[in-house]
Amino acid sequence: MSETHNHGGTGTTVEFWENFYQEREQVWSGSPNFLLVREVESAPAGTALDLGCAEGADAIWLAERGWRVTAVDVSETALGRAKARAAELGITGIEWQRHDLADSFPAGRFDLVTAQYLHSPVAQADEREKILRRAAEAVAPGGQLLIVGHAEWPSWVETPPHDVHFPSTAEVRAGLDLDPAEWTVEAEGLAEREHAGPEGQPGTRKDNVLRLRRR
Repeated sequence: MSETHNHGGTGTTVEFWENFYQEREQVWSGSPNFLLVREVESAPAGTALDLGCAEGADAIWLAERGWRVTAVDVSETALGRAKARAAELGITGIEWQRHDLADSFPAGRFDLVTAQYLHSPVAQADEREKILRRAAEAVAPGGQLLIVGHAEWPSWVETPPHDVHFPSTAEVRAGLDLDPAEWTVEAEGLAEREHAGPEGQPGTRKDNVLRLRRR
């Protein structure tokens, strides 16, 4: 997302995500995203690009399984925590890079490009679509693009804290505008799982899963 653009008075993307991570010592659970594990666990290790790596759980999980990972986030705070966690576990094979993906993108092509929950309340309307198109360009021949995103707010959210559109897999595919002669859809659907609220209230969450392979 763009660090040079101001989004409706909410500050830049860098400012937003730095504040987001600095509010707490640890934001996420430290476990890899369930749908990444489900979709990638059986794939042979290769090179991977983790877009929006946050505190590093997905990148670390991939590296533990032999992947050579380039892990990217806009927040230096998140990257610092990710690096520290990897060092604590003795994990190597991860290159940590800071990118505002609306302005810069990691070089190279990868056997796996993963974008897990690449949502931002301060993004401009078309930024996510442009980033995902660039993500597709970064997939090597024979490689996979895995996009996981929320389908709606969790069931326990009665009043959403802000207005956001959660794109369907059909919308994501349309935005990617990929050549069907070059790409195959290997998995597409809706995944529902239990997801407790911040006060422990029971509930569920629905996510969209789209996994494509470049021929």
